[in-house]
Amino acid sequence: MQITSKFTIAVHTITALDYFRDMDRVNSEFLAGSIGVNPVIVRNVLSQLRRAGIVNTRRGSSGATLARPLEEITLYDLYRAVGSVDEEEGLFHFHEHPNAACPVGRNIHKVMDARLAAVQQTMENELKKMTMADVVSEIRNVIDRENKDESSAGERISD
Repeated sequence: MQITSKFTIAVHTITALDYFRDMDRVNSEFLAGSIGVNPVIVRNVLSQLRRAGIVNTRRGSSGATLARPLEEITLYDLYRAVGSVDEEEGLFHFHEHPNAACPVGRNIHKVMDARLAAVQQTMENELKKMTMADVVSEIRNVIDRENKDESSAGERISD
C-alpha cells in the first residue's frame, strides 16, 4: 500500500499558498524550499492542481494562487488531483499472479478484494470530510502557539 508523496506535497502547497498569500511571489522555487523538494516536483504538482481547478498558475516566476476557497477544497480533491492511487489497481496493489494450482493462491482475491476496496472507500470518505480550511486553520494555530512560546521563552531569558 502506498499513496505517493505528491498527496502530501499538494497539501503542503495549498497550505503555503494560503499562508503566504500576501507575498509578491509564491512560486515553485519558494514552495520547493518550504517543502524540501526539487522545484520540478512542485511544478508538476501545481500543474496537476491547475488541471483540477484548484490553483491558478501564471507562466514565469510570478507564482500560483488558489482558484477556490479553502472551504471548497477537500483532502479528497487533492488526493484525486495528483493521482495518488492508480484508478485500476486501487490503494492496494495486489500481487498479480497468485498460483492457481495453490488453494490459497486460487482464492485470495475472492477473500481480499472486497475487504481492501472497503478500506479504500472508508479512507476516501474520511478525506472528503476534511477541508483545506481545517488544515490551514490548524497550522495557523500551531504556528501562533509556537511563536507565543518562543516570545515567552525570550521574556524569561531576559528577566
